[in-house]
Amino acid sequence: MKHQDLLFTNEVAEALDKLITDAGHPLTFIIVDENTRRHVLPLLLDKSSTLSGAKIITVKPGDVNKNLTSLADIWTALQEGGANRKSLMINLGGGMVTDMGGFAASTFKRGIRFINIPTTLLSAVDAAVGGKTGINFNGLKNEIGVFNEADAVIISTCYLSTLPVEELHSGYAEMLKHGLIDNRDNYDRLLGYRIEDADPARLLDLLKESVMVKRRIVEEDPHEHGIRRALNLGHTIGHAFESLAMRRESPVPHGFAVAWGCVTELVLSHMKTGFPSAELQRFAAYIYENYGSFPITCEDYPELLELMHHDKKNVDSDINFTLLGGIGEIHIDCTASEDEIKTALDIFRDLTHQ
Repeated sequence: MKHQDLLFTNEVAEALDKLITDAGHPLTFIIVDENTRRHVLPLLLDKSSTLSGAKIITVKPGDVNKNLTSLADIWTALQEGGANRKSLMINLGGGMVTDMGGFAASTFKRGIRFINIPTTLLSAVDAAVGGKTGINFNGLKNEIGVFNEADAVIISTCYLSTLPVEELHSGYAEMLKHGLIDNRDNYDRLLGYRIEDADPARLLDLLKESVMVKRRIVEEDPHEHGIRRALNLGHTIGHAFESLAMRRESPVPHGFAVAWGCVTELVLSHMKTGFPSAELQRFAAYIYENYGSFPITCEDYPELLELMHHDKKNVDSDINFTLLGGIGEIHIDCTASEDEIKTALDIFRDLTHQ
């Protein structure tokens, strides 16, 4: 996997201008969704000295639009705009834009260069870093995609003021996950910080610490053959929650689904790998206070299990989990029976006051 530059700065335009200048001022395309085009793109263009000739490609917002139709629209715009293998794509937006824009760049003319500029906390800590690109397909999350890292990722907190608090919480859930798999000090710092009161400079420090947890793991295992699966904590059940919400036509933010997934998978961790009960209670209380709950009944269990069986991490008929024995004590490639998962879902409902 190619080397990826991670730039942590709130001087985004200045950092981008240098990258474009160093690349020889290639024909540049900027992928945005309708929200990012309205709220963020003008801020970037106003301060940039190199983007006046860039071609803007706008897609519809929301994960429901991370699909083949939107992908084909991007390819068409690149083709009509005269893109060639030396062109540069800038993905300016949340995880949907960096996922789909990265996949479009990776496949157009067998690959053009791209830079990610995440504008949400979730995309900064999760989607924009690590080389996973892709789209949803036939109702399943990220079913089609490739591993291909951006040439650079410019990570900042200067655009977060454009976001609703719900979006900040969504990204913070992935930071909490990184704290859980990293160490006690990191985890305690995150539980003690109020994301609603985010100061851009302090949050950039916390964000850098969180992203570097992911980077260390990705560099050790770029294609998810081993320890990178630690990053899947909360995602096996979280993706099932998210897919069920999409089927209900009432989608939930990705980070909220991951937060609820982490609670449920920490219940499994308590049952199977000895995760401490007191720590489970502490984490579940924090999640309930800040994220509420995902409404399910036992009648939803068969559908949730069916969705879990579609998870890409599975081998044969087993449902694969990353579990914890304690903070930072990672157990990858764990399996659980359907009865154990149903029990964990029962306890999740109890812990989140359903």
